[in-house]
Amino acid sequence: MNWTMADPGMAMAAEIVVTRLTSNGHEAFWVGGCVRDELLNRPVHDMDITTSALPEEVLSIFPRCIPTGLQHGTITVLQDKYGFEVTTYRTESTYADHRRPEQVVFVKDVKEDLRRRDFTINAMACGVEGSLIDPFYGAKDLDRRIVRCVGDAEERFEEDALRMLRCVRFASTLDFSVAKNTWRGLLRQRDKLAHIAVERVRAELERIVEGPHPRRGLGMLSRSGLLQRGKAPFPWTGSDLAAAAAYVAGIGELESARLRWALLLHALGRSAVEADELLRAWTFPGATRVSVAGVLRVREAWTAALEEVPAGDPAGTDKLRRRWIAAVLTLGQDAAFGWLSLLRVLPADSTRVVPNLSAHSAHNELKEFPAVAQIWMSRMPVTELADLAVGGNELAEALDRRPGPWLGLVLNELLLKVACGDILNDKQQLLAEVKRMVGHEQL
Repeated sequence: MNWTMADPGMAMAAEIVVTRLTSNGHEAFWVGGCVRDELLNRPVHDMDITTSALPEEVLSIFPRCIPTGLQHGTITVLQDKYGFEVTTYRTESTYADHRRPEQVVFVKDVKEDLRRRDFTINAMACGVEGSLIDPFYGAKDLDRRIVRCVGDAEERFEEDALRMLRCVRFASTLDFSVAKNTWRGLLRQRDKLAHIAVERVRAELERIVEGPHPRRGLGMLSRSGLLQRGKAPFPWTGSDLAAAAAYVAGIGELESARLRWALLLHALGRSAVEADELLRAWTFPGATRVSVAGVLRVREAWTAALEEVPAGDPAGTDKLRRRWIAAVLTLGQDAAFGWLSLLRVLPADSTRVVPNLSAHSAHNELKEFPAVAQIWMSRMPVTELADLAVGGNELAEALDRRPGPWLGLVLNELLLKVACGDILNDKQQLLAEVKRMVGHEQL
């Protein structure tokens, strides 16, 4: 096999494993995703191997092994710096909870092993000499750009309900269609998704939304109604998701995963609090939840500013600038830049242009808020309390007051004044401003 899409070192190490198995009197082939991706000229990230050797025979052949799934015939063989899952030919029957096979029988025919797999494009094997074993015409389905179940689709989805989401994921990431019989089988078995753990569903959903063709995947999820049938809350109909997918046409332009989720939840009309709750229920990690909710909180702060500043106010631009700077200081630059990124890919009619960018503004050549806000942020001399030229202890000492909650309020007020350009970030000026605030009973 001449691997062109795999790391040469990994391919060489895998060939050593396959060759050693065959030299010990066993059959061995590369199988599944690595064969599929090589035929598609897509990067091959890992290489699975299937063999007629029993698990104990694999263990006896290779000095460095990990019994990853011994009961199911899978041994991880360590060769050089790589690990390869080597699995004995097997058939499966009696699936528990529509997910895990309760009975595994080892067999001697590679075609029987391929028969148990989910889709034809994943049911191909290839040997060292390069011959392709493809009893279910997966290569033809690759040429036709079709995802098709091996055998009866309803049976495959009945065995493992997660395969329905994998079907959508493969069609989405590869930009393939789904065979009619496979799609019909999915629709008939879609209620079985309720048996699958939320973490498993979320992992597939992440790969769809964060993949190269998210709108295609979201459209298929909308038409299938799968997500409404899972364990995690999904408070939208298929038409809601379809409308959101159409609305966020630019979702594929966003390289950041958290921005894709923020954009989708924005399009679905979720508040920052609701988004955080939903992501928590979907078992997203805390960092993702905080990041997505932060972007949506910036959106809410900006929306509130637009509602509070009349469009005809002559000082409207400066008021909005101050509101924006306050939001950046409170919620962080990353969240602010995230919201600006979302605005750039949202439909034109979803954004209100900053009012009064004329004689009242020094930036009257800029008509769209994201560009204006970017300039406002670039001109902020400080972005956090650590940037101030004076610290809390110095303030307390200058005012001869004990530190307390008041100190945080004063520091944040100074930070906003400096960020807005009202005063310079100079220690003496800051101390003088605090004393002035004291004199005007602002503390």
